[in-house]
Amino acid sequence: MGFQKKLTGVSVQLSRQQPCETCPFRSLKVFRDFTDKELEFVSGFKNGELIAEAGATLLLEGAMSPHIFTVLSGWGFRYKVLPDGRRQVLNFVMPGDIVGLQGSMLGEMQHSVEALSGMLLCVFERSCLWELFSKHPGLAFDVTWLSAREEQILDEHLLSVGRRTALERLAYLLLHIYTRADALGLVKANRMAFPFTQQLLADTLGLSLVHTNKTLRRLCERKLVRWKGRQFELLDQDALAEVAAYEPTETRLRPFI
Repeated sequence: MGFQKKLTGVSVQLSRQQPCETCPFRSLKVFRDFTDKELEFVSGFKNGELIAEAGATLLLEGAMSPHIFTVLSGWGFRYKVLPDGRRQVLNFVMPGDIVGLQGSMLGEMQHSVEALSGMLLCVFERSCLWELFSKHPGLAFDVTWLSAREEQILDEHLLSVGRRTALERLAYLLLHIYTRADALGLVKANRMAFPFTQQLLADTLGLSLVHTNKTLRRLCERKLVRWKGRQFELLDQDALAEVAAYEPTETRLRPFI
């Protein structure tokens, strides 16, 4: 496919350049691999790739989409907005995550998804999802696992907003993002590209921008983290984990579609 369209004022191109057989996830230890039959099905299930620029709205709350997506590269975030414009970021989308599954199950999206950086996403027809569940129980379990994992992440974020202090909230979020990125090979020498703004973190944590800035300075002054420009460095992982009362939650290989 080679058509282009405008999505919320950002140019998006649909194409197919990455065969499933040579998917870069298959070489990462964090993901489980497909069986031969699963790989054959997923390769036929996929019908292209979506190339989105930073700021593109991939899915809009209330919209119905004929597609679901798997993030191949780049960062995004899920969010909801109140009528007066106040925004709550629900969580962040990273490579290997499924986007749009909620709309497939409920008929329409209950939140929006925006590209935080340039993104490449694999595109799947929602109409083929039933075949996945009816003929490929291993893949069906994987989709269920990914949904349960999404719920687990939201549980932790709710705990942060409801009960953790500002310092604990920020420490937990930064460590959560860092450990996920590290498992994907995006961290080098404790440093990673960090396409976030303090406002985005504030909207995730339920804090004001001023409070978020002061809290971040406290972590930097304690020499736990360093954030300069678009680079984030974790200086003392054990100490940051102690502040956040952080415990790893993933105990098995991650599936992907």
